Amino acid sequence: MNHALNQSARLDATFAALSDPTRRAILSRLANGEVSVMDLAKPFSMSQPAISKHLKVLEKAGLISGIKDAQKRLRKLEAKPLEEATEWLENYRKFWEGRFNQLDSLIEELKLSKRPSPKRKNKKGE
Repeated sequence: MNHALNQSARLDATFAALSDPTRRAILSRLANGEVSVMDLAKPFSMSQPAISKHLKVLEKAGLISGIKDAQKRLRKLEAKPLEEATEWLENYRKFWEGRFNQLDSLIEELKLSKRPSPKRKNKKGE
C-alpha cells in the first residue's frame, strides 16, 4: 500500500512537472546530454531565478539531477520517473487499442451485413 502511495505521489509530481511547456523544453534539451544551468536558460526569455524555479520543480519530481563540475552547475535527465509515467500511460493505450479493435470489428460486420447478396443463378446458369 505504501509503495502504491509512493508511486502515486511520484506520478503526481512527474505529471505536474510535465504540465509546463518550459519544463518540457528543458527536458528535451537534456535528452541530448548534460547541460549547464546557464546554457539551459539561454533560449528562454525569462530571468535566471525563473529558470531556477523550473529546475527545482524538475529536481523535486526526480526528472533531473545536478552534477558538480569544476566551475559549472550541470543538470542531467533522469529517466526513471518518465519510465514510470510511460508504463502508467501504456495501460490506457492498451485499453483504447482494444476498444478501437472492437469498433473496427463492428464496422466490418456492418459493412458485410449491408452488402447486396450475390444473385443466385437458376438451374440453367442464368
